[in-house]
Amino acid sequence: MEGAPQTPEELFAAHPVPLAVVHRVRGVLTAWPDVEVRTSRSQVSYRRCRGFAYVWRPGQYLGRPAAPAVLSIALGRTDPSPRFKEVVHPSPMHWLHHLEITTADEVDAEVASWLVEAAGRAG
Repeated sequence: MEGAPQTPEELFAAHPVPLAVVHRVRGVLTAWPDVEVRTSRSQVSYRRCRGFAYVWRPGQYLGRPAAPAVLSIALGRTDPSPRFKEVVHPSPMHWLHHLEITTADEVDAEVASWLVEAAGRAG
């Protein structure tokens, strides 16, 4: 069995949209030097004291994904934006918001504000 990818570039080598999203998210989070980027077999996660954002490929799990990438953002509240494909409530203080992304340009000012909020509460 092959080892887990070590970098986002290895994980998303054949998938330019998720990789571009990873780079856009990193750019938004430069205000937090303590943000750790972790790469697993299935996703790239952003963490401070806990994880708060995740980039993954729905095509890894679905035969016909609607988008090449999903950005999941953990907030301390539910956000009613229609941009979210799904919002789940996995624990009493966390709502995970799933945003389907077709181009990295969709990581815009609104998404950046959610990432800033999530990073702030993850520290």
